[in-house]
Amino acid sequence: MSRLLTVSVGRAAPLAFSARGAPETVASGIVKSPVSTIARPQPVAVGALGLDGDEQVDLTVHGGRDKAVYVYPAEHYAFWETVCAQAKVAAPAGHGALGENLTIEGLLETGAWVGDQLEIGEVALRVESPRGPCYKLDARLGFGWASKMMIQSGYTGFYCSVVRQGKLAAGDAVLVRAGDRVVSIEQVHRLKHRPRRP
Repeated sequence: MSRLLTVSVGRAAPLAFSARGAPETVASGIVKSPVSTIARPQPVAVGALGLDGDEQVDLTVHGGRDKAVYVYPAEHYAFWETVCAQAKVAAPAGHGALGENLTIEGLLETGAWVGDQLEIGEVALRVESPRGPCYKLDARLGFGWASKMMIQSGYTGFYCSVVRQGKLAAGDAVLVRAGDRVVSIEQVHRLKHRPRRP
């Protein structure tokens, strides 16, 4: 049985990054903080465009109806701890650190299929697509190849649309209702990033 461990939200704020050696800032909502945890399972409202209290800036990569909620498997955090140690930066400090709204356990990209519905509390989400990481993940984690590592590992998490609005809370079970099961999130990611033939 899959379970929701943490619900995280974030407001748009300046995010510092380096472009060609020069420091710059860009507005981003990638910095998210837990508002519902197993220790404090506060209900959080989910509307058609995402979680109450959450903001997105660049709607081409996160937000809108098809990317309203970003889900990430907790099992991948051990990988990021190792990668961050190799990069000599601090490991992600708690769930939500990768910019996800929902941190879950028991459901990986290989088991999430486009069109599956996730029933969590009162809410129903539809699995839509894998995350396509950008330089903002590099800036968030503090090293320049974080997005490349997400792509290479396939540990992308996935975006969902909201089928049924309502409230959910940490500790809620994640019930998967199978869709057509034509292509999994892992398969979509692999197809998108397969090596080009010469």
